[in-house]
Amino acid sequence: MPSAVLFGISVAFGLAVWGVVAWHYIWPALRELPSPENLKPILLLHGFRFLGLTFVVPGVVSPDLPAAFAQPVAYGDLITAILALLALATLGTSMGTVVIWVFNYFGTADLLFAFYQGSRISLPDNQGLLGAGYFILTAYVPLLLITHGLAFRILLRTKVVVPSRSKLSAG
Repeated sequence: MPSAVLFGISVAFGLAVWGVVAWHYIWPALRELPSPENLKPILLLHGFRFLGLTFVVPGVVSPDLPAAFAQPVAYGDLITAILALLALATLGTSMGTVVIWVFNYFGTADLLFAFYQGSRISLPDNQGLLGAGYFILTAYVPLLLITHGLAFRILLRTKVVVPSRSKLSAG
């Protein structure tokens, strides 16, 4: 079977399995939590986006992996990790709401751009260039995409803002 097909199958299975996990386990747990607490697990997960830096670490990926793919993936993930942790630190504030939206838009765009860049350099046909990074793209990225979707769902369904002053003084 051609390697591009195997890569596509791997990504599709990653999305399908993480989708089922999210549907049966992650979303039911998150929807039970009050807002903005329900965003904490997602933000913590995305705090691990520093793992994208592996695409610029010699020996982890092939030295022939084009920098046009590796650098935007690595540094886009690092920026997303920083935004996730900043959103976590400001959670429950009006500034936190803005940072969460920025994190979610930027992080989603970063992942989609990586897939676009990968297709431009025919990455599915040259998976050996990825080395251990193959598992990031086929197992971890699908989870990240699913959780970005869940974060958008939470953000659109609830107000993630500062508690009202009356609630603060009552406690």
